[in-house]
Amino acid sequence: MSENKNTEFENAIKLIMQHVGEDPSREGLLDTPQRVRKAFEFMYGGYKENPEEILSSALFTTSNDEMVLVKDIEFYSNCEHHLLPIIGHVHVAYIPNGKVVGLSKIPRVVNVFARRMQIQEQLTEQIADAIMTTIEPKGVAVVVQARHMCMEMRGVEKINSTTTSSALRGLFKSDNKTRAEFFSLINSPSGNKF
Repeated sequence: MSENKNTEFENAIKLIMQHVGEDPSREGLLDTPQRVRKAFEFMYGGYKENPEEILSSALFTTSNDEMVLVKDIEFYSNCEHHLLPIIGHVHVAYIPNGKVVGLSKIPRVVNVFARRMQIQEQLTEQIADAIMTTIEPKGVAVVVQARHMCMEMRGVEKINSTTTSSALRGLFKSDNKTRAEFFSLINSPSGNKF
């Protein structure tokens, strides 16, 4: 970000602080505008990354045609309506069609989309579509389970309510057995059984 843009952002934060009744010149708040700018640059860094490039950078030929599941990927995002946190887990599965992707790339793709202003439903779709388009598997399944601070900190104030969304592509949508296996795996208890 240019120095001018940094100053504009930091001045906007000072206005917000004044609007809510704070004094931006108070000792404890002097560096807050700069800290908020840096935090926003990190939290919204997903706009600067390309999920297809991440996935394409680690594709490997395989004869495997069985489900690959990465479960309980923790994520943090912000809702586009109130800029309040969304906190949850993502489960991603795909069935290879001659190619597998490096396992670390799936959580990285989750982070790319989570680090944008989001609604959970769109986040779920974006992850599934990026994997389906880039890896071209026989199917993709994505389930997102999250808590929304816009429901907990304000509004209806329903603490610990969870929202679940899913996006199914290919065999996960057309084949009942494949879909049932996926949901059975993600609903089984996690734990260190190594």
